[in-house]
Amino acid sequence: MQRYFSKEKIDNRFVLSDDDIYHIRTVMRMKDNDEIIVVNDKKAYLCCLENVKENIGIIIKKELEKIDYNTPEITLIVPILKEQKMDLILQKSTELGVSKIIPILTKRSIIKLKPSDYDKKITRWMRIVKEASEQSHRVDIPKINDILTIKELQNLEGFKYVCSTKEKSKNIKLVMKNVKNCDRINLVMGPEGGLDEKEETELNKIGFESITLGSRIMRVETVPLFLLSVINYEFME
Repeated sequence: MQRYFSKEKIDNRFVLSDDDIYHIRTVMRMKDNDEIIVVNDKKAYLCCLENVKENIGIIIKKELEKIDYNTPEITLIVPILKEQKMDLILQKSTELGVSKIIPILTKRSIIKLKPSDYDKKITRWMRIVKEASEQSHRVDIPKINDILTIKELQNLEGFKYVCSTKEKSKNIKLVMKNVKNCDRINLVMGPEGGLDEKEETELNKIGFESITLGSRIMRVETVPLFLLSVINYEFME
């Protein structure tokens, strides 16, 4: 069943975006009385459609049972990558439960964005995580932060880790033993070729512990999927 997010509720009806209405009418070709799921304020509702061809109405039938997840809030801090790799990370990390994504500028990033391009990129990324949230039946959409520098990460709360190619002993398995009761985990990953040594040192100075993901060298787009899979496994009931 199709799922959509709504930011506005009027009486017993939801208001959807123009893009979602287009999807209902033109892509899915839905008809009056067809059912959809609408998410509002982290709650999911079974709804039915009326007057689809003209002034579409989204009528609430009932609130659906809420599923509680006990994983902490996970912030993934990702360098700006080539579009295809960035899209994959955004989509799959959303499916795996990421709470927030912070894009950062790093020395070894192949893609160099102009500040004038930031808003356009963030708008596109927000659309990707919204669609991934609908597909994976989430009741929230990960937040996409403004693009930051490493220095601007110093005020993040919670456990803070940076994936390192230098660190050999402190691995993700050991880390997970210490975060069982935490509320937030912040994870920094590097671009192709890893973080510059000075960048990792700078992260260490602002509270990020260097950890290793093991002896295998992963592609940059594999790293967040591995991290989030490990965390999901550890917190699975």
